[in-house]
Amino acid sequence: MTGRKVRWGILATGGMAERFTADLVDLPDAEVVAVASRRAESAKAFADRFGIERAYGDWESLARDEDVDVVYVATPHSAHRAAAGLCLEAGRNVLCEKPFTLNLREAAELVALARERGVFLMEAMWMYCNPLVRRLKALVDDGAVGEVRTVQADFGLAGPFPAAHRLRDPAQGGGALLDLGVYPVSFAQLLLGEPSDVTARAVLSPEGVDLQTGALLAWEGGALASVHCSIVGGTANAACVTGSAGRIDVPDGFFFPERFVLHRDGRDPEEFTADPADGPRASLRHEAREVMRAVRAGETESPLVPLDGTLAVMRTLDAIRERVGVRYPGEEPAVTPV
Repeated sequence: MTGRKVRWGILATGGMAERFTADLVDLPDAEVVAVASRRAESAKAFADRFGIERAYGDWESLARDEDVDVVYVATPHSAHRAAAGLCLEAGRNVLCEKPFTLNLREAAELVALARERGVFLMEAMWMYCNPLVRRLKALVDDGAVGEVRTVQADFGLAGPFPAAHRLRDPAQGGGALLDLGVYPVSFAQLLLGEPSDVTARAVLSPEGVDLQTGALLAWEGGALASVHCSIVGGTANAACVTGSAGRIDVPDGFFFPERFVLHRDGRDPEEFTADPADGPRASLRHEAREVMRAVRAGETESPLVPLDGTLAVMRTLDAIRERVGVRYPGEEPAVTPV
């Protein structure tokens, strides 16, 4: 692959696929060569919009396309296991949207399959690839706030979403937790690793998905994380990391921050800002660059978004759902609480 562009295939044609593809076509070392949808007309329209050479009306044709180096899976997460698994079976490298799957069992199956085939697999947790988030993590790891005591993070949308919306559809893995809660949980675990204990409460919809969920995560060393998500109330989407010697405030959009402020005992506050060239959602480009770097290097996973970390987050999400009583059709006994 040295000396040529990394060739991408896009599996699905929804809003997330559009945003990611729009960023890919702006990268000089990336080329989008194929797109697939379950409907040929959707694939053709998507291909026409972005100037993509091949449009497939089924997933299998994309998975078998030998000209594709990496497949980006952007289906609803209820289909991630099937879509990503099909591509991995065919030997394709895969970047799969988050939440990675519906539950830990499905995630573990994908990871095992990728490792068996020796191909690259990564969850599209673009927050982890954001340079400012990486800077925040480096400061915490270097002891800038001392020993971490608490992490707080929330992500909420005002809604309201009608009962027919996918966010309220159990068959599509609806609810606040998997769509939105994956971000605050992933943020906490980026800094503290996997928790040793999970407690949670939720307000459920008549369909049985969570409208809003709050969870308290605990670690054996004494750290706590309070995470919240909602599809019935727009929250600040902020985060705070408090340690024994200071704290870091991320005032808005912690998953693609424009700035954060480091407060240290006995010092003036220090503000860290994003590169103006990045823009608020440049994390998608950073994510794509990391995938291409790893694939070119022959790596089968990214050190920024390691597969064991993805499995640990899925374990926590399973545990939260087990505590609040959310289970998706045909899933039992897939949920495995910690």
